[in-house]
Amino acid sequence: MEKAYKFRIYPNKTQEELIQKTFGCTRYVYNYYLAMRKEKYESDKATFNYYACSSDLTSHKKVKDWLREVDATALQSSLNDLDIAYQNFFRRVKSGGKPGYPRFKSKRDNRKSFKSKAVGSNIRLFDKYVRLPKLGNIKCRVSKQIEGRIISANVSQNPSGKYFVSVLCTDVDIQPMERAGAIVGVDLGLKELAITSDNQHFANPKHFNKSQKKLAKLQRRLSRKSKGSNNREKARIKVARLHEHIANQRLDNAHKVTTSLVRDYDLIAMETLMPKNMVKNHRLAKAVGDAAWGEIARQLEYKCNWYGKELVKVDRFYPSSQTCNSCGYKNSDTKNLAVREWGCPKCGTHHDRDVNAAKNILDEGLRILSVA
Repeated sequence: MEKAYKFRIYPNKTQEELIQKTFGCTRYVYNYYLAMRKEKYESDKATFNYYACSSDLTSHKKVKDWLREVDATALQSSLNDLDIAYQNFFRRVKSGGKPGYPRFKSKRDNRKSFKSKAVGSNIRLFDKYVRLPKLGNIKCRVSKQIEGRIISANVSQNPSGKYFVSVLCTDVDIQPMERAGAIVGVDLGLKELAITSDNQHFANPKHFNKSQKKLAKLQRRLSRKSKGSNNREKARIKVARLHEHIANQRLDNAHKVTTSLVRDYDLIAMETLMPKNMVKNHRLAKAVGDAAWGEIARQLEYKCNWYGKELVKVDRFYPSSQTCNSCGYKNSDTKNLAVREWGCPKCGTHHDRDVNAAKNILDEGLRILSVA
């Protein structure tokens, strides 16, 4: 099983310069071969795949000597990223979705990264530093010991200027959690982040909403600074740090909710939501983005896989909020989100909207398992 370990690194001035040079070289390779592949297709209707690009890169390094100064595996990873972008483009075209042709990378992007592949012992993690190709030993805050065999290391810089390394390991032995002997349906919401079929409620902290005034103040200060000035860069970093703080709070809460669910239940049924469609509603967009439903679903999926639990996804068009869990009566009045409680006209059962939905999601999840 694969697992990634992320640590903050503190490069010295020389190492920082080489990291920035590697960012630039990988961006150059990506853009250069994207332009070449595009030109080849437009002129000859011919494809220029990963292997052709990789072969050409070897000779191109003789022309551009500065490409030899950085890690060669990082340049190969950049070519691989370009090939994956093309594969995703063709997949979307075949499926009839929005194509999304690969785009050129900008040096003005404040979020940068490159990936180095493990060859022999060129990537190693020690107590207080990490060894990376070409960069040598970099001071590192090691919060936990890694397990398994190292495959690659991804060095990144976030908009606030901090550097991180994410070490990907394989053959990691993750022990399954003890069986809890319970099953649950989960309804994700905005008023409360998650409500379970056994009436357990997880509060929605609304981190972005709490920091909105402070963020607006910092953004106003940023807008008044002259473009290209040092003061503008300082103001930009302050805005980026606040965004980073909000994102970290949101991620931490998602981990706490998902870990609690995976620990307490053996089977979890949840609704398949489409947040990217829901944010098109300008009244809900900010709240939906802050709730991070997609991240919660992602974490539940891999944690269930890690710890031997089962996750069942219910179709998003299933009318969980409209159906009475007691008799199956469908009440279309509950399409109105303002209706938080309702009584069934057929059997008289009084329902809490979210708990009833969670119970229906669990029943539908069990039905899906029974016919699978």
